[in-house]
Formats: sequence, C-alpha cells, structure tokens
Amino acid sequence: MALSDKACGSLMLLGAATVFLYYTFWTLLLPFFDESSPIHTWFPAREWALRIVALIVVLGISAIGLFLGFRIVTDRAAGRHRVTHKKMQ
Repeated sequence: MALSDKACGSLMLLGAATVFLYYTFWTLLLPFFDESSPIHTWFPAREWALRIVALIVVLGISAIGLFLGFRIVTDRAAGRHRVTHKKMQ
C-alpha cells in the first residue's frame, strides 16, 4: 500500500525538521552546557559536525559533476548519431 503524496511529504518534513533541530542543538547550544553534563553523551564530538557537512557537500558536488559529465557525453554521442544518420539519407 503506497503512501499518499501528502503523507509522504509530511514524513519527509518531519524527518528534515528532526535532523535540523538535532544538528542545531548539537552545534549551537551544546557549547553552553558544562562538559560534565550528561547531555554531552547524546552527541558525537563537535568536530564531526563539520566533517559530516563537508562530506555531504563533497558528495553533492561530485554527484552534480557526474550528472553533468554523463549528460555531456550522451548528448555528444546522440549528436554524432544524428549527423551520421542524416548523411546516410
């Protein structure tokens, strides 16, 4: 049984809001708590906050580059196919 678009969008929005609130609390509010606070056990070390974002940016730029490269190669191949097909007619 498939989810409706509205239910799927609501779940995606809830997931994004949860990740946003967790990350915001981790990076902005956690430094104001004492190091001995048990709240620090809920989160990884703070340097991972930057490492995770850097990894996501690198993966995103790589995916965009791969997509554009794939499109360029396939468009050129299709253009060559069209040119040779026109010459044969």
